[in-house]
Amino acid sequence: VAKLFHDALVPFAERRIINMEKSQEQDRQQILDLVADYCRKYHLENKKPYEPGDRIPYASRVYDEKEMVNLVDSALEFWLTSGRYTDEFEEKLAKYLGVRYCSLVNSGSSANLVAFMALTSPLLKERQVRPGDEVITVAAGFPTTVTPMIQYGAVPVFVDVTIPQYNIDVTQLEEALSEKTKAVMIAHTLGNPFDLKAVKDFCDRHGLWLVEDNCDALGSRYTIDGKERFTGTIGDIGTSSFYPPHHMTMGEGGAVYTDNPLLNRIIRSFRDWGRDCVCPSGRDNLCGHRFDRQYGELPLGYDHKYVYSHFGYNLKATDLQAAIGCAQLDKFPDFVERRRHNFDRLRAALSGAEDRLILPEPCENSRPSWFGFLITCREGVDRNRVVQYLEDKGVQTRMLFAGNLTKHPCFDQMRAEKKGYRIVGDLHVADQIMQDTFWVGVYPGMSDEMIDYMAKTILEAADLS
Repeated sequence: VAKLFHDALVPFAERRIINMEKSQEQDRQQILDLVADYCRKYHLENKKPYEPGDRIPYASRVYDEKEMVNLVDSALEFWLTSGRYTDEFEEKLAKYLGVRYCSLVNSGSSANLVAFMALTSPLLKERQVRPGDEVITVAAGFPTTVTPMIQYGAVPVFVDVTIPQYNIDVTQLEEALSEKTKAVMIAHTLGNPFDLKAVKDFCDRHGLWLVEDNCDALGSRYTIDGKERFTGTIGDIGTSSFYPPHHMTMGEGGAVYTDNPLLNRIIRSFRDWGRDCVCPSGRDNLCGHRFDRQYGELPLGYDHKYVYSHFGYNLKATDLQAAIGCAQLDKFPDFVERRRHNFDRLRAALSGAEDRLILPEPCENSRPSWFGFLITCREGVDRNRVVQYLEDKGVQTRMLFAGNLTKHPCFDQMRAEKKGYRIVGDLHVADQIMQDTFWVGVYPGMSDEMIDYMAKTILEAADLS
C-alpha cells in the first residue's frame, strides 16, 4: 500500500512543480509583454517629431522596448547585485573589442580609478607605481582621468595637446620623461584616437604602462602595425563609461578591459573590496582551497573569501544596469555608424566657415566613433557669444571638459604650494581651448534635419559674433 501510495504521489508532486514553473514563466512572460507594450506606447510612439527650433541636446539615450524588458526581467529575479546579465555583458563586450578580460564597474570614473590603482599593486614588483612616481597625461581633459593619481600620491605630468585633433602633443613626450615616470594615462578626445603608434612606441621604449581612457571613444578604431584595432585594446588597460550621454548607456556604469591575466586579477581585486579570492558573488570555494592555505601572517586555513591582497573598493555595477547594457550592446554597431554619418554631414555643412571656425580632424590612421563635434573659434570670433546664440536657439553646447585642468579651483592649494604635479611647456593650446573651444553633439538619435539646423545655427552665430 505504501509503495502504491508513493508511486502515485511522486508523479503528482512532479506535475505540480512543473505546473508551478510553467505558471511562473507564463506570468513572467505576460509581465514582460506588457512592459514592451508600455514602452512602445508611452516612450516611442508618442514621441513628438522634431521641429526646427526644438531643443537639440548634445547627447541623449537611444533605446526601445528591449532595454526596458531586460531591466524588468532582471528586477523580477531580484538578484540586484552582479549576476547573469553582468556575466553576459562582460563576455559580449570582451568579444566585441577582441580582448580576453572585461570587468563591469559602476561608472567610467570608477573604471579609471580601478585601472590606475591596478598599476599600484605590489604584484607588479619593480613596475609598481608608488607614491611620488610620475604619470604623463594632458590638462585638456576630464578630471577623473587624473584624480586617482593625485589621491594616491602619484604626480601627474601635464603635456599640451594639438588642434584640430585635440589630443596629446606627442612631440612633448620625451621632455616629459623623468627617472620617476612609470605610466602614461590619457583619453581619446571625444572619440578621436590619439596618436597611438607614437605613444605606444614611447611606452615600449621606456618600459611604461599605457592606460587608454576610452570613455568617450568606444567603437573608435586605429590601425597599428598593419592591423585595425579598437581603441582601448592597444595599451595595457582600457576603460569605458556607460553614463547616459556616452556611446551606449546603462544609466551609470563603466568597464575595465585588458589582455593581461595578472592585470585582470588585480583589477578584479580592486573592484571587489581588495579581496584575494576570485569567487563571484554567491559562489564559494571554486578553487577547492578555501580553508587550507596560508596568507600573510593570518592563521593557516583562514577563510580565503576574507583575505585581502589590496586596499580596494566595492565598485561593482548591478545586474539591473548590466541588463540594459546587454540590449544596448546589440545596437551598438549601428550607433557608431550613425555617429560617423552625423559628424560627416555636420562637417560638410560647416566647411565654408573655416575662415572663422577651426573644424575637427581625425587622427591619422584612425576611424573615430565620434562622441561630439569640436569647434574652435578663430581670432575675432567670440566663443561666448557663439555659444549663447546657439543655446538661445535650442542647440545645447558643452566645453571641452576642464579646458586646462590646472587652472581649476581643485588645483588652488597645489598651485600655491608648487607641488603635487608638473607641467611641460606652458600649455598654451590647452589655454586656447579653455578660451575659444566648444562642442555640439552627434549622438545617434539625431536626424539629418537636426544636424542641418545645428549647422545653419552655427553659421549664423559665427557671422554675428
